[in-house]
Amino acid sequence: MLRHLISVLEIHNVNRVNKRCYRYLAIFVVGAFLVGCQSAPKQSGRYTQHQDSAPKYVAKTPETLDAVPKYEAYRMFNSRPYKVLGKHYTPMQNGKGYEEVGFASWYGQKFHGHLTSNGETYNMFAMSAAHKTLPLPSYVRVTNLENNKQAIVRVNDRGPFHENRIIDLSYAAAVKLGYHSKGTAKVKLEVIHFDEQNNVTVGNGPTVSYDEYLGIAVEPSTQVASASPSNNAQEEAAPEKGDGLSKDAIYIQVAALSNAAKAKSISNVLSALYQIPAHLPVDNNIYKLQLGPIHDEAVVAEVLQQLKQNGYPNAYAITQTL
Repeated sequence: MLRHLISVLEIHNVNRVNKRCYRYLAIFVVGAFLVGCQSAPKQSGRYTQHQDSAPKYVAKTPETLDAVPKYEAYRMFNSRPYKVLGKHYTPMQNGKGYEEVGFASWYGQKFHGHLTSNGETYNMFAMSAAHKTLPLPSYVRVTNLENNKQAIVRVNDRGPFHENRIIDLSYAAAVKLGYHSKGTAKVKLEVIHFDEQNNVTVGNGPTVSYDEYLGIAVEPSTQVASASPSNNAQEEAAPEKGDGLSKDAIYIQVAALSNAAKAKSISNVLSALYQIPAHLPVDNNIYKLQLGPIHDEAVVAEVLQQLKQNGYPNAYAITQTL
């Protein structure tokens, strides 16, 4: 009886131990499974895709409007030397005058929505790019040397870290340059550098004013005055008419442009905006955009002030005899 009781107690204890072991084993297995699930993303890194790709679905051709270059102060935290894949890189302190020829790649779906080196969110449909050493941000004109197509991109990321590639363009920029269906294309890079006074240098070309960069050839007022008949000559000519109807009128010379289509477009806009007739006299293939005649000096002063505030700082008034 006692032995049986002892046997029963031993069996009971063994069962208790077995149940405890089973419970610990179950906890261990579940824990190991959870740890495995939590560690899985670390094995694949910060990107959910292993290989990069174009977008899986595009409703229409992405917008490929060029980035609009402007002055932006460099972000100093991007100017520090860094190391990737065992190689050291030292970013430039200034991109002015920079040109380079080499192969461009592009990056898309894998990186879409993740942060760039500049702390911004990468958008494969924006006109952006990555470069190993250019100051961030920088604006670059990229020319595909295989088809002469061009795109202007804003560099806000680091890369590509391949020996034979000089720039990584967004998917949209690759579409504009016509090489999105393949991996790389031979390109030329030209930094579009703006200083704080809006002087512009494209690649290693000369530094020009913002107006000249836009295709507006600014003429000094003294040249216009010398090219126009002098007031004395006009006064001497007036009596010969004998009609007594000649009078002075004021014109505003807004700009001088070498591009006829652009001159006509701007003149139409300004004429409608200020309700003043526009004229486009031509001299040596330069179109002089003028508003007038204006007979009220107060109106002249007001329009001049508005023009200078709205992107035409070199506008000035001239007097002509009608």
